[in-house]
Amino acid sequence: MIDAKSLLDRFLGPGAAGAAGGIADKGRQALSGGGLGGLAGGAAAGGVIALLLGSKKARKFAGGALGYGGAAVLGALAHRAWQNWQQGRAPAGAPVAAPQEAAQVDPRFLPSAAPAADGKPFELALMRAMVGAARADGHVDAEERDRIIGQVERLGFDAEAKAYLFDLIEQPVSVGDIAAAAATPEQGAELYLAARLSIDPDQAAERAWLEALAHRLRLEPGLAAHLDRQAEAAPAG
Repeated sequence: MIDAKSLLDRFLGPGAAGAAGGIADKGRQALSGGGLGGLAGGAAAGGVIALLLGSKKARKFAGGALGYGGAAVLGALAHRAWQNWQQGRAPAGAPVAAPQEAAQVDPRFLPSAAPAADGKPFELALMRAMVGAARADGHVDAEERDRIIGQVERLGFDAEAKAYLFDLIEQPVSVGDIAAAAATPEQGAELYLAARLSIDPDQAAERAWLEALAHRLRLEPGLAAHLDRQAEAAPAG
């Protein structure tokens, strides 16, 4: 049976994968160093997701807080957005996740808290959301896909994990598929955040994709804006 938690950590980056027992500490270090920036080191420093991103997105993602803190940091960012929204704060000036929040995440926002709507591990749904977002701008062409597959081969995944990743990379990922995985409002928020972290909505098509995802997830407009705030708060590394 596939180890979804381990696969998600390795998908996000080797720093998260190597932080067994200390993911929250890694997350605090990354967040205190400037959120998603500060530790960026290019796609080579990131996990599988960094290989799917264009250079601009890779600089913000690879080696950053998610790569070093894994699911704990993803949960902290989603939880902070949720709290800010519930408190009625204006998104533009709302506080971003503080370093200590990586060790104090509400369990509802940890991927391992509950399965996705289809009964499968929610970690797999988060990876699908990130891949769908990364491909939304058409960045992954045939040549790039071959390069990614070759790199996955070299990363030492077991046969089951490699098969899952190859299928994820090869098969189309629709907004509907991503949204259908949310079993709770908290999972919906985290799916949107995972996708938002993997895309720069500086083109109309990308903005439309994110708006469609928010609609299918039935996110309140204010909540979506707060999730955007958490994703945008840190500069590229």
